[in-house]
Amino acid sequence: MAVGLLLAINLMNYVDRQVLAAVEVRIGDEFAQAGRPISDAKMGLLSTAFLLSYMFCSPLFGRWADRMSRWFIVAVGVGVWSLASGASGLAQTYVMLLITRMFVGIGEAAYGPTAPTIIADLYPVERRGSVLAWFYMAIPVGSAIGYVWGGHLADMPGWGWRWAFYLSAPPGLALAVWALSMREPPRAGAFKAAEGGVERVSRLRDLMVLARTPSYVFNTLGMTAMTFALGGVAFWMPRYISVYRGAGDLATVNLRFGIITVVAGISATLAGGYLGDKLRSRWSGSYFLVSGIGMLIGLPLFLCFLKVDFPYAWGFVFLAEFCLFFNTGPTNTILANVTHPSIRASAFAINILIIHALGDAISPSLIGLLNDQTKSTDLPNGDMNFSFGATVSAAVFLSGVFWILGSKHLKRDTELAPTRMGAEGG
Repeated sequence: MAVGLLLAINLMNYVDRQVLAAVEVRIGDEFAQAGRPISDAKMGLLSTAFLLSYMFCSPLFGRWADRMSRWFIVAVGVGVWSLASGASGLAQTYVMLLITRMFVGIGEAAYGPTAPTIIADLYPVERRGSVLAWFYMAIPVGSAIGYVWGGHLADMPGWGWRWAFYLSAPPGLALAVWALSMREPPRAGAFKAAEGGVERVSRLRDLMVLARTPSYVFNTLGMTAMTFALGGVAFWMPRYISVYRGAGDLATVNLRFGIITVVAGISATLAGGYLGDKLRSRWSGSYFLVSGIGMLIGLPLFLCFLKVDFPYAWGFVFLAEFCLFFNTGPTNTILANVTHPSIRASAFAINILIIHALGDAISPSLIGLLNDQTKSTDLPNGDMNFSFGATVSAAVFLSGVFWILGSKHLKRDTELAPTRMGAEGG
């Protein structure tokens, strides 16, 4: 029941995130008709504003999650972001829209570092990869629903982009109420010190052990590069295909992209989690290896997508997305396996801060800025093959390299994790 509820909440999490990407063209059209045009860079900043509040609030909620009821924190977070997402539809100015997206980030900051630690305490190391893969399967499914939902409502007569935000609030509020009824799971001895069995909560200096854990460092670097790439793809793909490549109207593109994201994301996320667990007995660094190899295979597939004509390019969209999602289960399993239970929520929170600060908090705005700079009479929509393609390709390559480098450290770091408590451990 806990995994099912967390999966449902994560589903709404990514619906709320990607609705904005699905309707950003229509938002721009409405504001332009009202005499208040929004540049591509400012449109990308809407995604960045959400991520800034999300990543900077995550460490705070992560510390609270290590010390108090995690289900209560989850419930509050879901309630806040659901209300804020609904309020996005009420925005009459760009600043109002910016503020509501920031509050969506605050709500998700309470949930992001907390939910996977509940699952980690419910399942042993040998099964975590597969179970977390089911949990993170909500990323492609929720993202796809957001694209299809937003794109469909944005072009429906009498409805429009605002209703895509309005209707996302009620399901989230219902899930928040359900979360309040859940019982807190035991933390697998998280508050037991190594000597004497004395109970205590983690301290800030305990977190210094993360910087001395190679698997955590390499995994965070790889996830940062991957998040940069995925953030750029998620935000700009509808515009790239519909406007730059002229491969269909926005609603059709969102529908097709959404279906591809569901199929590729579900199959890749579950396959990555299963393969990481399956190969663990043969290769100790299996979670790193399947993640890194998947990204390096995905690089040429993404480059082919940029060059191949539609409709054939849709096939490369599927293959590239499959490789981008293949690492979801394994990389989050690494975070859970190489951290002590008493600092696990904080470890996830610090990871969230880093990967978003240097990843998708930058990429949508950077791609938009680069595209603004390449606009000319001959290229009224900019050169998106450069602004979109080159940045994403570089990030995909770096993520694969970092994960391959981390594979040799995973066995030792997993074995030491139960005894590592900052200055007092390992």
